[in-house]
Amino acid sequence: MRGEKGYQAGRVGRLIGASLGPGDPGWITRAAWDALENSPCWAWPVSRKNLEGYALAIAKRAGLQPPEGSLALDFPMVRDPARLASSWQAAAEAVIPRLRGGEDVAFLVEGDASFFATFGYLAQYVRALDPSIEIEVIPGVSSPNASAALAGIPLAEGEGSLAIHAAPSAVARLDQLLEMFQTVVLLKVRPVLDELIALLEQRALLERAIFVERVGAPEQRVVTDVSTLRGERVHYLSLLIIRSHPAQ
Repeated sequence: MRGEKGYQAGRVGRLIGASLGPGDPGWITRAAWDALENSPCWAWPVSRKNLEGYALAIAKRAGLQPPEGSLALDFPMVRDPARLASSWQAAAEAVIPRLRGGEDVAFLVEGDASFFATFGYLAQYVRALDPSIEIEVIPGVSSPNASAALAGIPLAEGEGSLAIHAAPSAVARLDQLLEMFQTVVLLKVRPVLDELIALLEQRALLERAIFVERVGAPEQRVVTDVSTLRGERVHYLSLLIIRSHPAQ
């Protein structure tokens, strides 16, 4: 038997979704920190254009380093269902031997593991391949919460209502969302930002919108005059907070 933490001969390891928050290493919870320190193997998502990965960069800013033999898993930023399914399958097949060997594997998650995160796909495919593997999710700070704090505004208060929606699919029903909810948070705004700016301008809501990019990271920024972003290719980790109605 080896004596390392997170490893015990004869047991099946746990797959741990370790939520790190959206960027600031100070937002890593104690539970996630302990998981990283005690897991003999880390895994993290990478794209072909970024071989380190955003989640790993958060851990490194905290002064943490991945254990030897940890796994960078390919999660391409594409919409092709077949290619995505293939990458999720390959990622599951990469971590399962380590789990079956008795090692806990901490999967690094930017933001919260249950909130628009790649971890859910990995967990789904691991369960399909080996239902005996235990999966643990450690919650963390999500980007809407962090962005509202940075901007100095509440997401919801009193009897108010809140909607969080992926921006590309929200465009067609934006009027409905703005009518129904006091606050609307739109994620993944990059491909439709100019269209959203035009729609908000038509509805006289530009002054009620705040743009936040890479919250918590050294490059974070808050833009209160959203109209200045027309034509700009913003980072994919960007969102809009729209306070569509006055607080009640």
